[in-house]
Amino acid sequence: MLTLIGILFTIFLVINLPVAFALALASSPAFLFGDYMPPSVAIERMYGVTQSFPLLAVPFFILGGNLMNTTGITERLLQFARLLTGWMAGGLAQVAVVLSMLMGGICGSAVADAAMEARLLGPAMLKRGYSKGYTACAIAFSSVITATIPPSIGLVLFGFVNEVSVGKLLLGGVVPGILMTGVIMGVTGYLAHKHGYQPELRQKPTLRELGVSAKQCFWALMFPIFLLAGFRFGAFTATEAGAIVVLYALVVGVAIYRELTWKTFMDAVNHSVNDTGMVMLIIIMAAALGHVIILEQAPQAFGELLISFGNAYVTLFVVLFILFVAGMIMEATVNVLLLTPLLMPALIDQGWDPVHMGVVIVILITFGGNTPPVGVIMYTVCGILKCSFEEFVKVSIPFIAAMVIFLSALAVIPQSVLLLPNWLM
Repeated sequence: MLTLIGILFTIFLVINLPVAFALALASSPAFLFGDYMPPSVAIERMYGVTQSFPLLAVPFFILGGNLMNTTGITERLLQFARLLTGWMAGGLAQVAVVLSMLMGGICGSAVADAAMEARLLGPAMLKRGYSKGYTACAIAFSSVITATIPPSIGLVLFGFVNEVSVGKLLLGGVVPGILMTGVIMGVTGYLAHKHGYQPELRQKPTLRELGVSAKQCFWALMFPIFLLAGFRFGAFTATEAGAIVVLYALVVGVAIYRELTWKTFMDAVNHSVNDTGMVMLIIIMAAALGHVIILEQAPQAFGELLISFGNAYVTLFVVLFILFVAGMIMEATVNVLLLTPLLMPALIDQGWDPVHMGVVIVILITFGGNTPPVGVIMYTVCGILKCSFEEFVKVSIPFIAAMVIFLSALAVIPQSVLLLPNWLM
């Protein structure tokens, strides 16, 4: 049955059917024919997955991110990032990288961040003579940082599916997110020097200029710290943090920056309903297919196969390779929901920490959105900037090489992820 489902799912992806419908149609033979899985069971699974308390964090984080984008926070963060890095070679590209890191405490979605930056910074970068491939790659690869630093929707979903502490996962994403910023800035600067791209600013900003800009976006910069402090002292759970995000955005937008109007509020709500509907539809459809996978005892089979390698590091890199290839083909949410429950038991049996593995896997899967043939982030940015697929792939090689080295180091050094969770929790 799994072979048939796999073939159908591949065909539906090749013909460019939306992922949620591809999941539903591919799993339909399991409950439409015979007594393998009655339709009532499939419907029960689809309904049951929506009743998870931890999953409430997803729509809250989405709404909070959209609200913050309409309150002037993004514009203030952009100006602060420009002062921080605009004096470097390839100034606007470096601004895009740092902005993604700052947006990580607000947005939580790589695709949303990439689309926003492509519209906000893309035209200015092209006007200053940056190639379309360089512009697209700088924005697309830096968006992976946004999905790593809390609040991260990918980490919330991973914790929900694999029964791992969401709070620890979110804390575990902080250090890798900061390190990844340095790695991508390094590649961006190297390519800027190679192609002669000039700084955005003629000289470094003064401490006074940085202080004034930091003061203007104080409330945006404070939010990640506020979020981490809340986890540390038990003020709220990861799920409750989603509601705190929304409340924080409303207070900042209405009482402090005073840029949130009824119209912009409704626009944010409408965008959030669409985004949440898309994510939840994928989750619902994946639930039925996930039940088929369990009935077929695929997790046990995968576990036995991976454990047979006998070495924890060999098992780790085989799993990471599988997920890397899957990330080139399927959307990140689907990979988290379908593949991680299959592969995580083998990693845990080999002694790997689930929080460490969760952060590494979510970064790897999100990074897959920038690789052909089905890179969602890649297609989003290229579509907005009208960049050709070939040009993006050509420029992306140094970024991919740097990310592979970075992820390999992250995978074999657990403390790079576990430092904050172990210290604060």
